[in-house]
Amino acid sequence: MKSVEDLPPVDIRPESCIRDAPTTFWKTLLQLGPGLIIAGSIVGSGELIATTKTGAQAGITLLWLIILGCVIKVFVQIELGRHTIIHGQTALQALNQVPGRFLSLNWIVWFWLAMMISGIVQLGGIVGGVGQAAAIAMPLTGDYRAAIEIPSEKEIRWMLDWEETRENNPEAFTSLPEGERQRIIEGGKLLRARLSELGERGSNAVTQVENNEKLIDPYTYDDKYWALAAALITVGLLYNGRYGLIQNLTTVLVVMFTFITIGNFVALQSTVEWHLSSTEILNGLSFGLPSATKDGRALATALAAFGIIGVGAAELVSYPYWCLEKGYALHTGPHDGTDAWYKRAKGWLRVMHVDVFLSMIVYTVATVAFYLIGVAVLYRFGRDPEGMRMTSTLAEAYDPMFGEYASWMFLIGAIAVLYSTFLVANAGHTRTYTDLFKLLGWIPRGDRVKHWRSISTLGCILPILCLIIFCTNIKPDVAVLAAGIMQALLLPMLGVGALFFRYWQTEDRLKPSIWFDICLLVSCVSFFITGAWGAYENFGSLISKYFM
Repeated sequence: MKSVEDLPPVDIRPESCIRDAPTTFWKTLLQLGPGLIIAGSIVGSGELIATTKTGAQAGITLLWLIILGCVIKVFVQIELGRHTIIHGQTALQALNQVPGRFLSLNWIVWFWLAMMISGIVQLGGIVGGVGQAAAIAMPLTGDYRAAIEIPSEKEIRWMLDWEETRENNPEAFTSLPEGERQRIIEGGKLLRARLSELGERGSNAVTQVENNEKLIDPYTYDDKYWALAAALITVGLLYNGRYGLIQNLTTVLVVMFTFITIGNFVALQSTVEWHLSSTEILNGLSFGLPSATKDGRALATALAAFGIIGVGAAELVSYPYWCLEKGYALHTGPHDGTDAWYKRAKGWLRVMHVDVFLSMIVYTVATVAFYLIGVAVLYRFGRDPEGMRMTSTLAEAYDPMFGEYASWMFLIGAIAVLYSTFLVANAGHTRTYTDLFKLLGWIPRGDRVKHWRSISTLGCILPILCLIIFCTNIKPDVAVLAAGIMQALLLPMLGVGALFFRYWQTEDRLKPSIWFDICLLVSCVSFFITGAWGAYENFGSLISKYFM
């Protein structure tokens, strides 16, 4: 049997590649992989950073939404995968058939392209996260570690504001829930202790904030050097890398950090100081919203949390490409209308279902662990990972159990999981951009040599482009906000595509159950709600910050 690397490009399905799907559980497991690649992308930037940050900001209240968000989105993912296996089409090919064309591309594909261009900045942030973690663990000049020793202006101002409130308006402080008061007190003590250890540097920082002077973070080089190393390694892997290498490497990286995180949470639960009680966990499953903050935006926090967890727009589009490279559609063969074909199609659709749901379990467990650690440690101390201190703040979630080894354990895992996101995202982009070139007629379909040449070339260009964006002095705020708008808008569009595939392009003999249809509709409705809200929020932020 030829390896996947030697198979023809995804545009053709020769009879020589046809074979029946496995029927036993263990043989089915050997055919899994596309979902694990997607999990590698999700667990990185989404779960490590965004979910832990949400736990640090919102507390236990949104646990139910975290779980729901991981589960409900997979039904659109399954529908896109189903269409690919049945028709042998890539995601962009399929979406390009949805009614509504402008020039040579469908309106959904145009929006996807805009999202991808603006989203390059986000990958620059991810390779920056890898650089931050490595710069802390293995400093070269030490400039980055020295810079992040001083708390951020936001953290110092938070401490000073609450100290002033406790002194001048004690009634406002005592009216807060007991848990919130304790969080403020402990967080303030922690920051004061850190500033005291810094001596004159710490007192100068506090004085600047008290005088309403801006604390400007210095430009550092250690994180840039390590980001360069990560980008060059990625170029080497993607230039010659095929599906098997990406799947195996991603699986190792994700498993490594996920087990560390789950182990940390279990260890936290064995302590008196850090454990979450059953009452707290049940409260997190009670379909509540965070307590209203000073600006009263509990609902905004909830919808933002739902939008960042589980599979996102980019992952939904890239999943069918990994299904194709794994061989699901190739092994099904071209649709000839025979009973044998329908049997193969149902068999490989079943394998795809197992792949999706097992990977969903993997990243849901990891997501919940990240979220609960954020609640148990960071939320209780009022810590919020952001900016150049993002990685060092996240590492504090591991201090209670691992002490002096916390940074090493977290940083090794963070490098692994953030790098897996950077690798998988760039690998996926090489496939989707190559497919776009085919839609535009720049690369002939069925040309195996040009197909892989395009992927190798893009594998050299994209990581370096991400690195350049991270290393420049320009502020990527506008681009990040624009990427947020496009991500929010694309989700409901992909929902439209999934519904089109399900109700207009799925044969009766391959239709799913009524329960799947209900879940698919719920998934699409959630896309519309969070997409509309996310676009409104990000667009409003963009307008207010730069045009008002």
